[in-house]
Amino acid sequence: MTTQTKTFGSTSTTDDVLAGIDLTGKHVLVTGVSAGLGVETARALVSHGAQVIGTARDLAKAAKALAAVGVDGEAIELVEMDLADLASVRRASDRLNAAQPVLDLVIANAGVMAPPFGRTADGFETQFGTNHIGHFVFVNRIAGLMRPGSRLVMLASSGHRFSDVDLTDPSFETTVYEPFIGYGRSKTANILFAVEFDRRYRALGLRATAVHPGGIKTELSRHMGDEKLEELFQQINADLAKEGKPQMIRKTPQQGAATTLWAGLVADADAVGGRCCEDCQVSPVVTSASIGFGSPGVRPYALDPETAKALWAKSEEWVSEVFNLRSDESALRNLPDA
Repeated sequence: MTTQTKTFGSTSTTDDVLAGIDLTGKHVLVTGVSAGLGVETARALVSHGAQVIGTARDLAKAAKALAAVGVDGEAIELVEMDLADLASVRRASDRLNAAQPVLDLVIANAGVMAPPFGRTADGFETQFGTNHIGHFVFVNRIAGLMRPGSRLVMLASSGHRFSDVDLTDPSFETTVYEPFIGYGRSKTANILFAVEFDRRYRALGLRATAVHPGGIKTELSRHMGDEKLEELFQQINADLAKEGKPQMIRKTPQQGAATTLWAGLVADADAVGGRCCEDCQVSPVVTSASIGFGSPGVRPYALDPETAKALWAKSEEWVSEVFNLRSDESALRNLPDA
């Protein structure tokens, strides 16, 4: 990992943050490389010499999307994985553990936003099961492949501001389903997972952070439609205007993926570890109830260490697996630091 010497912001791109950085010899895993930010993240990494492993539900779609941005099929290894099916998640993690690649960076990018109510193959509400549970199992199962100095980046969202997690009714068994409440729960869970992963494993040299990429039109918003998406942008800008703040910048995929790569490869590990980031900066913690949804910043409940511990424990209970990486569990531990 590099040490940051430049200052980046909301309009910085992936090429800006990686300018002058040679990633030859670095191994990066990215989930969700069939569209949007995952494709751009993989493109930027490959263009700077990284060896990339990408996961996707539809490998043909992923290969086509990557080829469209100039990523040769030989430059990335694709692994089939459906985060909404833990059997698929476990098959993918078993394949990787058998191959034993060294991982310098894991980017949990895949996700779903505001779909109609549904359940994953294992009975979880679609967003919570895909965005949190699927990644929770997958990342923990491959954590032994991460060597000292490596990082985990969880793709969160400003959507975490819609809701804290609900540890008693995560799948809307007793409460009425609202798409963006479900999205908020899952994105808060992504941040809390990074908080607890960082706490547990920083002594082993592994760090974790969460990022909000910004407002970008990608396939993630496919369940909303253009009209509802535009209404959301207008509401955000109306809230910002009331607070006397500038309008929200609608980012390109190159700008949206910049914070992911900044947090994973450029920023100081101690600055971003256990934190949330946006616009290539560490997010301020917003405690005022009068601050609107669109205002920059992370809500304190998403960084609460006790909630993070409780979510980890409940997640283990829900998936019937216990995860507690030790330094003697991986032969890769005797490799030089990243």
